[in-house]
Amino acid sequence: MSTVISPSQGVWEGEKRQLFLAPMSGVSELPYRLLAKECGADITITEFTSSSALTREVTKSWARVESHKDESPFIPQIFGGNPEEMVQAAKMLDEEADIIDLNFGCPAPKVTKICAGAALMGQPDDLVEMTASIIENVQSPITAKMRLGTGSGHHNVLEISKRLEEIGVKRICIHGRTLNQKYRGEADWHTITEVVEEVGIPVIANGDIVDAKSAKSCLELTNAAGLMIGRGAIGRPNIFAEIKVGLGWEKEESLPWFNEEWFQYTDVEKQFTSRHWCWNRYIEIARETTGLRANWLKRHAVAFTKGLPGAKKVRGILHLHQNPEKLANAISKFLKSEN
Repeated sequence: MSTVISPSQGVWEGEKRQLFLAPMSGVSELPYRLLAKECGADITITEFTSSSALTREVTKSWARVESHKDESPFIPQIFGGNPEEMVQAAKMLDEEADIIDLNFGCPAPKVTKICAGAALMGQPDDLVEMTASIIENVQSPITAKMRLGTGSGHHNVLEISKRLEEIGVKRICIHGRTLNQKYRGEADWHTITEVVEEVGIPVIANGDIVDAKSAKSCLELTNAAGLMIGRGAIGRPNIFAEIKVGLGWEKEESLPWFNEEWFQYTDVEKQFTSRHWCWNRYIEIARETTGLRANWLKRHAVAFTKGLPGAKKVRGILHLHQNPEKLANAISKFLKSEN
């Protein structure tokens, strides 16, 4: 077992387990991953990236898997339907990566139409053979992210998980929905529990983990080695710290946005305060690494302010400020002035 992969830990009895930021297109770019780490994420994974584009040296795709000395472990995630391209992309990433993660869980039509992502769960032999070829050709530990199945017929995630363990996959993450469900309905943590009980490698649970309460419920049911948070972390990188505080793993006073008035704040004031700190820190990190990019800023500006009182004002701010620096400052001012 790689030293960067924590082993399975058995029945959860309240002890700390790893929290992961999910690989999300348009969200988990380098500055956001570094921010999530500062906010309590133990593990971050790059945006899911096309193996075909990487092998063709597409600049935009390589930007998705750029890393930084402060990101450890560095885990790029790749997807593809062509085994040769997947192997080649993995080999190209092998020297820099600490772990390479394979995407067998994305339900997006642009991915599944090339029999990649979650569509490969409908072709389990091809999925396993592709993974085995990658393992044979790289030194980095290989992990995989999956769903319960395609939704056509029985869930086959347990069968596939056992086969992946046999060929040397070091960790798996399971989103508790099928390909056909996409993000509809509730995540099925019970099926994840079955996998946890049947395999010896770490299993990370994913789906509908949005706060400390849901995190506790998921760990109590599944005994997973860790939790991966996707949509719950969009615009809320502070969710990792909130979960750790809520589960008693950390003290509220240790939060980077904590101040002497914190315990007098309302819940809304706490959200403004924490998101204001997170936004400003994101801007600082982006300036230090990739530079401020307008498309990232616009997406994050909407996400960081979603659900907050006065958030409708952000549309006007986006329209008024096209310059990245001015937009960054305007959102910071909004988050501070509304508190």
